[in-house]
Amino acid sequence: MAKPSILTTVVGSYPIPSWLPIAASTPALRDAIMVVLKTQELAGIDVVADGELSRFDINHPETNGMIDHFIRPMSGIQTGLSRSELEAFRKQSGMGFRTQPAGVVRGPIGEGSLNLPASWQFVKPLTTSPMKFTVTSPYMLAKTLLDCHYGDLRLMTMDLATVLAAQMRAIDAPVVQVDEANLTGNPEDAHWAHEPINVVLDAIRGKRGLHLCFGNYGGQSIQRGHWRKLIGFLNELRVDHLVLEFARRGYGELKTFKELRDDIALGVGVIDIKDNEVETPDEVARRIELSVKALGEKRIRWVHPDCGFWMLSRSVTDRKMAALVAGRNRFLGR
Repeated sequence: MAKPSILTTVVGSYPIPSWLPIAASTPALRDAIMVVLKTQELAGIDVVADGELSRFDINHPETNGMIDHFIRPMSGIQTGLSRSELEAFRKQSGMGFRTQPAGVVRGPIGEGSLNLPASWQFVKPLTTSPMKFTVTSPYMLAKTLLDCHYGDLRLMTMDLATVLAAQMRAIDAPVVQVDEANLTGNPEDAHWAHEPINVVLDAIRGKRGLHLCFGNYGGQSIQRGHWRKLIGFLNELRVDHLVLEFARRGYGELKTFKELRDDIALGVGVIDIKDNEVETPDEVARRIELSVKALGEKRIRWVHPDCGFWMLSRSVTDRKMAALVAGRNRFLGR
């Protein structure tokens, strides 16, 4: 069967199966990842993900490891901090949703024991479907740290990017997606944030994606802002496609993307992950139609949820994935 002109994918995370934290082990984790992958395959998702379960931490089973999984193994960063350091972090803008930093930077940042290629090799044999690997943006990681070494956010972010790029060169995933959910609320940094992100993108061997959203922490939108402030940033990226939040925000900003570089394929969020109500295939098809009418058939190449599914129940998540595929198929007349 020919590949559809619009592909479906997930952003990355999936609800942790309830039985995994109860009897956590390497075989149990492998089984859980296979369940997540098979569920996506049965739903008809074109490019699947491991549910970010390769980041699973028995000590913190309620999180999806978007920050700590990457930060804690790196050298130059410590997780223990003093009371005064904690107070200093809490004064940083935009971090009110975190009670403490992911770590304190006390020296030059290096790879340490971080081993993302091992995570990829663990999940790679578990499906025959095209699969994406996700990695948190160096900018977002930098914003969650307390810097007691560099004194310069830009320099620290570049060192984080260098670490991540070294890891990406050893990963042969068909698609690698860089996740950024902080810059949307800090567009004043957009004039330089593309530089470290491009360092990571340039190291990717497969298709290069960037996911941008306005946050999903406990079902909340953390950032406030507008897509128009980031168009210049997006046009500086060496990226193949974008994976953007729209369903929750609405589609009034679509016209902004007429200014996007022609060679960047657009992915449009058509599933609201902050709402338990499951979209109908007709609703999904209408959202796709609205996007295509606004920007043209050649621009819209991906449809997906707004963000990761990790805050929803599995039953809701599975039905939303089915609606995503059915809606895409309805739009395409399949």
